[in-house]
Amino acid sequence: MARAAGSNRSTSPKTAKASLQTRKQEFARDAIWTAAIDLFADRGFEETTIDDIVDAAGTSRRTFFRYFESKRDLMAQPVVSYGAALTREIESSRPGGSPAELFRRVVREVARSTVSDPRMRKVMEISARYPAAREAQVSRVAELQERLAEAFAIRCEDAITAHALAALTLSALSLSYRIWFAQGRRDVDSAVEQVFERLGGIAGR
Repeated sequence: MARAAGSNRSTSPKTAKASLQTRKQEFARDAIWTAAIDLFADRGFEETTIDDIVDAAGTSRRTFFRYFESKRDLMAQPVVSYGAALTREIESSRPGGSPAELFRRVVREVARSTVSDPRMRKVMEISARYPAAREAQVSRVAELQERLAEAFAIRCEDAITAHALAALTLSALSLSYRIWFAQGRRDVDSAVEQVFERLGGIAGR
């Protein structure tokens, strides 16, 4: 028992140090990304340089390139985070539900969580105004769809259903965000329900 207690004391500082390091990395990455989004919105995507971003974030070019490959990579980061949120929601869903129930739950919950970030609207404004920024995000969508299909495959009976759910989920979310953005509302629920209603009318209930 004494050795076990001593072992816990010896490993705990390492765990704490690793956790602290992870938080520092997340803080640095977030600081760079937030500074970049603010500058893209104020000055323009093409007009903003990497030097502008690191100055605003209070960091260095070396630190920037530790986390991001380029300005395009910065604009693609929301897609990466978005993919993680989608995968978590799929994996946390209860087994045994129908594909339709799974689809609706994932779209509803992920839409709510993403629009709760006040930076979401600013990112959409940048994408709408600057084609290069929009293309940077679109370039990661195919990769994201494959990732979602793999996650859906765990809850589905066949690969076709999993791929159909992945495509439908991304399309439904994209349209929901467009409606939410255009209407200027705080919540996204009404936009999501509009999309569900249209899909039901097109595909049949």
